[in-house]
Amino acid sequence: MKQMLTIDGSIGEGGGQALRTSLALSLVTGTPFRIENIRARRARPGLMRQHLTAVNAAATIGRATVHGAEIGSRTIEFAPQGLVCGEHRFSVGTAGSATLVLQTILPALLRGAAPSTIVVEGGTHNPLAPPFEFFARVYLPILRRMGANVTATLERHGFYPSGGGRVRLEVVPCAGLRAIEVVERGGAVGRRATAVLAALPFDIARRELDTVCAQLGWDAAECQPLAVKEPGGPGNVVEVELEFEHVTELFAAFGERGVRAEVVAQRACAEAAEYLAANVPVGRHLADQLPLPFALAGGGAFVSLSASPHLETQCDILRRFMRCEVRRRQESAAAWRFDVIVEA
Repeated sequence: MKQMLTIDGSIGEGGGQALRTSLALSLVTGTPFRIENIRARRARPGLMRQHLTAVNAAATIGRATVHGAEIGSRTIEFAPQGLVCGEHRFSVGTAGSATLVLQTILPALLRGAAPSTIVVEGGTHNPLAPPFEFFARVYLPILRRMGANVTATLERHGFYPSGGGRVRLEVVPCAGLRAIEVVERGGAVGRRATAVLAALPFDIARRELDTVCAQLGWDAAECQPLAVKEPGGPGNVVEVELEFEHVTELFAAFGERGVRAEVVAQRACAEAAEYLAANVPVGRHLADQLPLPFALAGGGAFVSLSASPHLETQCDILRRFMRCEVRRRQESAAAWRFDVIVEA
């Protein structure tokens, strides 16, 4: 059996990123680990339901022996024994992100011996995680370019704080991911803004989309409202989507009690405007998620904005589990190139 690694969960952003990346890499490499100081920099440290669900999902997929898997735990030990493909269902039980749970186990399932269907119930639109549309239309297309055969379906919306959403993931294993570079956007293909409403007045969507048109100079035809049928609870998100030849990016802002609709839309527009002005293909949230699959592909490169604490955390954990380094070089005032280097 491989030697157990010890991970300090307080590194980098000090939240759930270190735990999720460690679980994913443990499943793929078969390396057991002990992680301490889980979410040490959060107001409520230790495992929350979303993180516990990720641990339990990884344990099920990897037939792992786990110690310390309980709400509030700041230390766990995780030792995988082999992959279990097939049909699995997991429930967060709160509005914690369902897609972050899926991202934790997806890399291992791509290396499985048989197809898998995974259903996760929980939050699909949560202000502390990318919304489902980002997962399905931004992240998964990159994996498909690398050779993955993955399909995600939103079966039910689940907004914070009620949750109750459901996502289905269909995974067909592949021989191995291909190394790619995402260093250019290519030409513009399309753009759209969507104001999603669940059990809230339609006027909110109208005001948000009017703000997008004014801020970004878009036509009204490029901005559409979407009313959620049979919502489990109230919720609102504004999504600004930009499609280019080589990459799609999506920027989201969530409605909050006491925050005007115009302010919510301005937040999404500000992120989109920063991305467009930087002339990079990869936004910050996507950059947070690329080093791991690129490392599993044997390398790759992408150009993005400056590194976030989440990106720094993932790079640190990759160095612990693999002989992998993420080198960076500033290419302009706003653009940085990241090269994922894996030693043979």
